[in-house]
Amino acid sequence: MSITSTIRPPTEAPFSTRDLRVEPIVVTENLWKLYHAGKVEVPALRGVNFKVLTGEFVSVMGPSGCGKSSLLYVLGGLAQASRGHVLVDGNDLVNMGDAERTKLRRHKIGFVFQRFNLLPTLDARGNIAIAQHIYGDGFDPHRFEVITKMLGLTDRLKHRPSEMSGGEQQRVAIARAIVNEPKIILADEPTGNLDTQNSEIVLSMLSQLNKELGQTIVMITHNPEAAAYSNRVVHMRDGVIVDGVPAD
Repeated sequence: MSITSTIRPPTEAPFSTRDLRVEPIVVTENLWKLYHAGKVEVPALRGVNFKVLTGEFVSVMGPSGCGKSSLLYVLGGLAQASRGHVLVDGNDLVNMGDAERTKLRRHKIGFVFQRFNLLPTLDARGNIAIAQHIYGDGFDPHRFEVITKMLGLTDRLKHRPSEMSGGEQQRVAIARAIVNEPKIILADEPTGNLDTQNSEIVLSMLSQLNKELGQTIVMITHNPEAAAYSNRVVHMRDGVIVDGVPAD
């Protein structure tokens, strides 16, 4: 694949959920997140109402400081909401303690970050397999083989992160995120550290996971060309969602 100056969206729109009559897997109601700077309260989220249907691939876009990363951290149970409700697969995170949120993350949510967060002493196989052991069910060779083959990692499993390109490392991070069949993937600027060619590869694979496996994905991005890979684009500004329009 040649390197181009822009990220190309897929020629065929990925799995569309516009007409699916399914229940939302993510719901926020009047969601607020407040941070404190000394005696000053700084609202990052201001009464956000947001829904994601099972099987959707949703991009959340907005300028820096608009609250999109705060939204993702609250959805993933990495940050506690100040008030409102956050339901993930029917579980209200606001009423959960730290241990309960940790258990929910382990069993229902996969994370993909801008930084790959791979363990440098483990090869690709070890970085993916460790997620299955943390999950608690041990190593599942069939699921491992399906995921690594789909992500084009079969020939790179014996390589450590320092021996892989940025795109390959991010694909390992995606494999680690989905190997336990989470209900939802939360991706925070997953192509932020990648060049155009590797960005296209990673975005195409996220689209493929959504289309072929029905994987629910919420992706944070500032790039409209990356957002074009999703089924729906939601825009945020000043801590609120200002619209939600289907991607063309």
